[in-house]
Amino acid sequence: MLRSQFFRLWRLAAPFAAVFGSALLYAQTPAPKAEPDVLIFADGEKLIGKLESAKGGSLTFKSDMAGEVTVDWSKVQELRTSHPFAVVTKNMKIVKHADVSQVPEGKLSMTDQKIVLESAAGAPRTIPVADLAFVIEQPDFEKATSHEEGFFEDWGGAVTAGLSLVESTQESRTFTGAITLVRAEPTASWLNPSSRTLVDLSGSYGTLSQPGTAEIKTDILHGDAERDQYFSARLFAFARVAFDHNFSQDLDLQQSYGGGLGWTVIKTGAAEFDLKVAMDYIRQTFAISASNQSLVGSTFGEIYTRKFAHGIVFNEQISATPAWNNTAAYSATGTASLTLPVHKRFSLAITSLDTFLNDPPPAFKKNSFQFTTGLTYALR
Repeated sequence: MLRSQFFRLWRLAAPFAAVFGSALLYAQTPAPKAEPDVLIFADGEKLIGKLESAKGGSLTFKSDMAGEVTVDWSKVQELRTSHPFAVVTKNMKIVKHADVSQVPEGKLSMTDQKIVLESAAGAPRTIPVADLAFVIEQPDFEKATSHEEGFFEDWGGAVTAGLSLVESTQESRTFTGAITLVRAEPTASWLNPSSRTLVDLSGSYGTLSQPGTAEIKTDILHGDAERDQYFSARLFAFARVAFDHNFSQDLDLQQSYGGGLGWTVIKTGAAEFDLKVAMDYIRQTFAISASNQSLVGSTFGEIYTRKFAHGIVFNEQISATPAWNNTAAYSATGTASLTLPVHKRFSLAITSLDTFLNDPPPAFKKNSFQFTTGLTYALR
């Protein structure tokens, strides 16, 4: 009786055991290791490793011996790869979700300053190195051109905080902080830009007190958000909103709503320079209510970013806003910052910010200047 039950259970379990055993054996079998790529320089020196990518007149190659190196194509005698790439030439304008069937793909080799792509479908394609714009690994190329990112993906930016304390006859406390968020789509540099979302929050709060005198307070807050939509690689339209509070200028709240056009004048791997012009509605509310007003004006601005060696970054922005319904109520802002890497994602930020308001209430200065230093953490 027990024996018959055992054989009945065995007949039921045997197929599952066979499937499970085969899967376990397959999982334990190591996947075949891809052949390494080979790079041969013009002087005959050879590197074994992996081609990472190429842009313009240079390529990036990673090997165990030399690490990651960037080499001019002119110094390469021969290159052989074992995995497929996509090649974007200088005459191609690639946008997200566009038809990319004409982009050549396949295993890449190079001799005599000519690249040959061999794919399973179709004859090999030959492309002169001089015509190259970008060389991208095939999986990265397909993901970048077809994947639809969610709103909470691909955000970058930084968080900055600073603190100053004085404990003596006078007691002084100053706190500064900023959050900058940027989401640019698509993230691949070889694709034409589609959209960009920017969010900035910053604040400076301080008190100064001593016996027998009233406490002196500094309270400056700023927040803005902007959405850019690109018509081409350099021309874009934008809409934005901004809020400001500046106790030092008696400004309780300034609300600004507007939109306009922007043009990227310069865009290289190391620098970017944008010009912007917008129409704005501005509502200013002061602690002295008699100074409250609504304004219609234009904003003319520029933004410059420059990357230096060793991860040092310089940012500068200037904008001027004349008001057309009250020509005396013009304003301007200017900011400059230098970011110096410290360790991994941490950097030292040195920032100056100048805000000019031509018509503050009586007894308040037109100019409000801040100079701050703080520790910055890069979010991505």
